[in-house]
Amino acid sequence: MRTLCASTLIGEFFVIGFAGLVAMKDPDLSRPTVWTVSGVVMALSVLLCGMITRPGGVQLGWALQIALIASGFVVPSMFILGAIFAALWWASVHYGRKIDEAKARFAAQAQAQAAPTEAGGNPA
Repeated sequence: MRTLCASTLIGEFFVIGFAGLVAMKDPDLSRPTVWTVSGVVMALSVLLCGMITRPGGVQLGWALQIALIASGFVVPSMFILGAIFAALWWASVHYGRKIDEAKARFAAQAQAQAAPTEAGGNPA
């Protein structure tokens, strides 16, 4: 799950940076404000890559997805991009957990098959 979620978050890092460039064109927004908000959210997306497997990591990821969609009020194309990344986030979490479960089952089976061999028994 960690790899899939981290890949999604890194993709979001770049999208947030590009959205910041677009938001700079808005005459109602100051550049320092745009880059402060964009920078904080970009840093959060990178830090969240390391927090995915910790308690609350996935929930923080969902909060980031909501913030990304809400940024559409400043940069309208972010409504679409935010929805796309929210779908990618869901898929990363959902299928990542299935992959983790399959890996755990495979490791348990491999360990069970190796146990008789290590005990000196006949593996066949």
